[in-house]
This record gives sequence, structure tokens and C-alpha cells, in this order.
Amino acid sequence: MVIIEQLVTSFIASAGFGIIFNAPKRSLVKCGLIGMSGWIIYFLIEASGFDPAAATLAASFFIAVISQVFAKIYKTPIIIFSVAGIIPLVPGGMAYDAMRNFVENDYNTAITLVAKATMISGSIAMGLMFSEVINQLIRKLKLKYD
Repeated sequence: MVIIEQLVTSFIASAGFGIIFNAPKRSLVKCGLIGMSGWIIYFLIEASGFDPAAATLAASFFIAVISQVFAKIYKTPIIIFSVAGIIPLVPGGMAYDAMRNFVENDYNTAITLVAKATMISGSIAMGLMFSEVINQLIRKLKLKYD
């Protein structure tokens, strides 16, 4: 039951942000599916005992790869899929809690939360970057051997 709740809410979040970012109507379901699949990968990896930053890295890498594939198939800019797909992984609640703890003068908790949010944000960036680097290497190898 928990998995179904995670699937539904992550799909709605990703498709909803697709609407906010003015993604084409024909790509909203695809944006939701990408975000949903990335979130489930994150959820399952973290539930199996891995660090949230490692789970985020794996999920963001997957989201970026699938976004590149969808961008080629549907002839749409990759940014439409990758931005909407990454939204469920963004540690916004954790960043909010960190700022709230700073305001409440609970600096130890705040610094811990800031460190976690920074690690997760860095994992998102690294996953997107690794996917693009691998994509560029594959393109260069194809050009070299064609």
C-alpha cells in the first residue's frame, strides 16, 4: 500500500510541476512517469538501507538518462522531462526545517539538516552531470566509429 501511495503522489508532483513550468500538454504524463520512476528508485534504494545521498544519485542519474531518451523519441527539449522528473527528489522540506531550526536557535540540528540537504542537492547535480557526460562520450564514440 505504501508503494502505491508513493507512486501516485510522486506522479502528481512531477506532472503538477510540469504544468507550473508550462510543459506541453502532450508531455505531462511523460513528466509524471519519469518523476514517479525516479522517486520509486530512490524510495526502494533508501528503504534497503543505503544512504539518502547515494539513493538520490542513482535516482537522478536514472531520471536524466530516461529524460534524454524521451527527448530523442518525442523530439522535445530534455529540460522539460528532467526538471519535472527531479522535483520529487529535491530536499525542500529538509531545507525548510534547517532554516526553522536556525531561527529557533537550535544550531546543531540546523547544521546537520543543512549538511544533509547539501549532500542530497549535490547528488542530484552529480547524477544529472554524469548522465550528460556519458551521453556525450557515447555520441563521440558513435561519430568516431561511423
